[in-house]
Amino acid sequence: MSTNLTEINDKVKASSDWTMLLRNEIGKVIVGQRYLIDRLLTGILANGHVLLEGVPGLAKTLAVKTMASAMEAKFNRIQFTPDLLPADIIGTLVYNQQKGEFLTQKGPIFANIILADEINRAPAKVQSALLEAMQERQVTIGGSTYPLPEPFLVLATQNPIDQEGTYQLPEAQVDRFMLKLKIGYPDKKEERIILDLMAKTQVKEEINTVVTPEKVMAARETVDLIYLDDKIKDYIVDIVFATREPAKYGLPELENMVQFGASPRATIALTLAAKAHAFLAGRGYVVPQDIKDLALDVLRHRIIVTYEAEAEGISSEDIVGKVLNKVAVP
Repeated sequence: MSTNLTEINDKVKASSDWTMLLRNEIGKVIVGQRYLIDRLLTGILANGHVLLEGVPGLAKTLAVKTMASAMEAKFNRIQFTPDLLPADIIGTLVYNQQKGEFLTQKGPIFANIILADEINRAPAKVQSALLEAMQERQVTIGGSTYPLPEPFLVLATQNPIDQEGTYQLPEAQVDRFMLKLKIGYPDKKEERIILDLMAKTQVKEEINTVVTPEKVMAARETVDLIYLDDKIKDYIVDIVFATREPAKYGLPELENMVQFGASPRATIALTLAAKAHAFLAGRGYVVPQDIKDLALDVLRHRIIVTYEAEAEGISSEDIVGKVLNKVAVP
């Protein structure tokens, strides 16, 4: 196994050179936010969509646009509004009078990176248009199915649900996001740097292209090779099962706090994200700390708490924290 690990480590080093270049390019525009940048890279490497939540003005949209600019990939931004229609996203059939037939007009979803800006400002029927695209990487227009380009990634931003003019995202769609990130305010030192960098009437920063879609796909192949010990696999499954059956894992106080635990999709997402996290750290193997670092981002939006939990002020994040503290680390 040591020989295999050596080979995997060498492959990781050979195929991860672009990650630091991409970080540096994003760093030209985005001050701090290391957590945000690392998780965006994790989503790209693990082939998982990312949902960013935070109050306006925290550079969520700017971070995604900057990252897309540094990648030689097709990028489209969709501004979600209450009057948006499904056809505005996936496309529609247009009648051609000269030919006497319907022609397919593809929508902005046909790109490598989709920025779904303020995704929770559109109603459920529009959100449902994204379900097939996000899970199956294809869309259906007028009875015909069209594959989406690879790589395909939805990076969505949303303001907190209690803001004016927003909708609750359907659980089926939220579950399709591999990671949900909660973006906080920068610290005082970082905000001072932001002032110097951005407090201008014209802010122009040249972003260089440092990675191609082919490199990203090659890196994903290496991510799939990263070694995952059986004990780590059991650890992941135990964490997910503890959100469904907390009493069996020594957490009887959570029995009436969880309405629905994490789905099997969470198990898959946590595994892939942990491999991508190890890749970014330059390792060819996953360690328990990779799981701990990513568990909250993978699980916070997949656990639905009961009314009793809400009444007591217990959130899904609190439940994940208790589970991580209780489940034995291998």
